[in-house]
Amino acid sequence: MLKQHMELSMFVRRTIETNEEAGIRPRKTYQSFVAAAGSHRELSFIEKDVRNYITREVRNVSEKDDAEKFGKSRAACEYFGDVISFDTTYNTNRYNMVFGSFVSVNHHGQSTLLGCALMKNEDIQSFKWLFECWLRCMGAKAPKDILTDQCASMQRAIEMCMPTTIHHWYIWHIMKKIPNKLNAKRHEKMEQEMSHVVSNSFTKEAFDRNWNDFLTRYGLEGNKWLSKLSEDRHIWIPVCLDHHFWVGMRSTQKSESMHAFFNKFITRTSSLSQFVKQYDNCLASREQRERENSTLQISCRHIARNKITNRGAVSARVHPLQESSSTIQRKGETASQDQCIPH
Repeated sequence: MLKQHMELSMFVRRTIETNEEAGIRPRKTYQSFVAAAGSHRELSFIEKDVRNYITREVRNVSEKDDAEKFGKSRAACEYFGDVISFDTTYNTNRYNMVFGSFVSVNHHGQSTLLGCALMKNEDIQSFKWLFECWLRCMGAKAPKDILTDQCASMQRAIEMCMPTTIHHWYIWHIMKKIPNKLNAKRHEKMEQEMSHVVSNSFTKEAFDRNWNDFLTRYGLEGNKWLSKLSEDRHIWIPVCLDHHFWVGMRSTQKSESMHAFFNKFITRTSSLSQFVKQYDNCLASREQRERENSTLQISCRHIARNKITNRGAVSARVHPLQESSSTIQRKGETASQDQCIPH
C-alpha cells in the first residue's frame, strides 16, 4: 500500500526555495532530505513532490517578481532613459557569452540598470533582435542619446532600430585600444599626448591642428585606425559633443562603478540560473541604495527647512524692536506731526 504524501512542512519548503535560488538541482535537494532522515521511508514525500513544489510555487513566484521588476525597469527608463549606455565589455561567463547592460543615471547621480542581455553572437541581426526586444519591454521609448563601444555591427543595429537616437562612442573604449593599435609601449608619451589632444582641444579648429601635429610627431599620418577615428570625430571627440548633455556618462567612472558592483554578485564561473538569480539580487541592492539616498535627501531637506524656519522666527521677534528703535523724527515738525520712518 502506497504511503499517502502529506503537505510539505515549512522547513522543507524553505529548504527547497533556498536550494532553488542557489542553483541546486531538485534531485540533489531531495537526496539531502533522504540523507538527513536516514532513508526514503522516513520521508512523507518523494522527489516528484519536490519538483512539483518548485514548478507550482517557487517558479510562479519568480514570474510574479519578474513582472514587478519589469515594471520598475520600465518606470526607471521613463524617468531616466533619455541618455543611456550599452556596454558589452564586462567579463563573460563560463559559457563564453557576452554580457551587455543597459545603464542610465538617476536623480542621485547613481548608475541605474535598465536591462541586460547574454549574447552568443555579436552580429547585426543579434543586436537588432536585442534592441527591438529591449525597446518593446521599455514601452517603445527610444533614448535620445546612446553611448557604446566602436562595434560596427552594434552601430548598424542602432541605426535600424533607433533611427532618431544620437549614437556616440565612449572615449575610454577608444583610449584603452591604443597600446594594441599603436604599439604605444614603445612610446611612453604617445597615449598621454593623444589623451591630451582629445581632452584639451576646446574648438574644432584647435583639435584639427593638435591632431595633425600629434600624427606628424609620431609618424602616424598613414595609420588607418587613426584616420578612421579622425573621420568619425563627431561621434566621440568632446569638443564636437558640447551641445549634448551626457549626465557624466562619457567618463569611465559610471561604467567602472557598475562593473565593480556586478563583481559583488556575478563571476566568470556563474551558471545561467545563478546569473539570473544574482542579477535580481544586484537589482534589489541598487534599489535599496536608491531608497536610502532618497531618505537621506528628504532628511537633509527637513533639517534645512527647520533651520530656515527657526531663523525666520528669531527674525520676527527681533524685527519690532529694530523698527521701533530705528525711527527718526522729522525736524521742524510738531510732535503731532511726527512720522515714523523705518530705515
